[in-house]
Amino acid sequence: MLAQVVSCAIVGLEGELVQVEVDLARGLPSWTLVGLPDAAVREAGERVRSAIRNSGLRFPPGRFTINLAPADLRKEGPAYELPIALGVLMASEQLFPIDEQIMVIGELSLDGSVRHVKGVLPMAAKAREAGISTLYVPQEDAAEAALIEDVTVYPVATLGRLVSHLMRISPIEPYVPGDFFDTDEVPPYATDFREIRGQEHVKRAMEVAASGGHNIMMIGPPGAGKTLLARSVPGILPRLSLDEALDITRVYSIADLISEGTPLIRHRPFRAPHHTISHAGLVGGGRWPRPGEVSLAHRGVLFLDELPEFGPRNLETLRQPMEDKVVTISRASGSLTFPASFQLIGAMNPCPCGYYGDPERECSCSLGMVQRYQKRISGPLIDRFDIHIEVPRVDYDKLTSDRLGEPSEQIRARVEAARVVQRERFRGTKMACNADMGPAEVREHCEVDGSGKSLLRAAMQQLQMSARAYHRILKLARTISDLAGSARIEATHVAEAIQYRPRRML
Repeated sequence: MLAQVVSCAIVGLEGELVQVEVDLARGLPSWTLVGLPDAAVREAGERVRSAIRNSGLRFPPGRFTINLAPADLRKEGPAYELPIALGVLMASEQLFPIDEQIMVIGELSLDGSVRHVKGVLPMAAKAREAGISTLYVPQEDAAEAALIEDVTVYPVATLGRLVSHLMRISPIEPYVPGDFFDTDEVPPYATDFREIRGQEHVKRAMEVAASGGHNIMMIGPPGAGKTLLARSVPGILPRLSLDEALDITRVYSIADLISEGTPLIRHRPFRAPHHTISHAGLVGGGRWPRPGEVSLAHRGVLFLDELPEFGPRNLETLRQPMEDKVVTISRASGSLTFPASFQLIGAMNPCPCGYYGDPERECSCSLGMVQRYQKRISGPLIDRFDIHIEVPRVDYDKLTSDRLGEPSEQIRARVEAARVVQRERFRGTKMACNADMGPAEVREHCEVDGSGKSLLRAAMQQLQMSARAYHRILKLARTISDLAGSARIEATHVAEAIQYRPRRML
């Protein structure tokens, strides 16, 4: 007898329907699984057999052929075990065929309990897209699946419990989602700006960067507070919208990084990988491509401390996602695209010892060492940072002062006000902030007054800036004018934007 159950596979960040077909024929007991399964899927037979028997059900003798269609789509992971078990029970006539269109997802333990699987959110989204209204998922994944509207989610604890439900002996109550979307609280990992002594000009640069989504580079000696300043940025970033939260959660669901009890990512991510990270770990990849740190920082912050210590290949790979907001991973079997719309914060010392140009401590590096160290970051990558800011050492008087700085909450209010202006400006487009503007949008929205144009002309001639630098100055000036509440870009806004361009350190 032939039985069919609908399940789902993950390709990149999207779900793909998989038809699980189970055929039971007479003959010597055997188990054949086809449809491009990986090792985890091929091992499903033993787990399904033990789970059925330990659930008080009968595993019939005979020749089983299980097909996972479409046959040309690679299948990985244990999410197909629960639908395979249901197919076995239907094929052996222990369970009536299911008339309604349902999707079943879950890994089986040997005792019949159903375990967590990753990628449930995009699977639920695919179910809704395909017109499937009923979804059976592991109990601990029900909250995540319920984030998708118009889909009835049933939490499944054990195989036996699901069979009782399908036979209408002991129905399972559908999961009722709670209110997970509460973004009023500050991220727990964020440092409050009021705790940072001094560095007022750097705080201003951080506010401008957060307001327009601009990339920022900090240069200064060790211990000046670069890392602390970077970790304070999540506290001033604007709150997530529901669509943005779901967008981030989809990535984290695929990477299996969603915490139990909090199915929805409520805060903008802050990722700070170590400089020893591999290329695949940073931009994504692997045999079965998975999102890397640039995708995990989607709609948040990617902080690269000690930037010159990262491998040249890793740094140069960042150039494309910084411009296109996506990262594409190509394999012989095809290409996958992951989102990578992040705000990059880089931090570096001016030389290997860290004290080149320090007024109080002598640098121990030779001129050649300093040049080689600074050249580890290429010119095209440097040019993609909108803001370059020097972070000097903090004076003793400021460190010991009892006076607190401006709290992150007040800065965040100004940042959100500037973002409201930008959302209205880009309504109906895919752009979210000024940093996303292209040349056409710069020409339309970055109108400069007469004195500002004269200042720009002089800066272009004296600093020998590229066309990219010119557009970045205009986008940065637009953000500064938004913070000031000005409809036009004035000379003072242009002057501040020019001050954030890189200077020669040698």
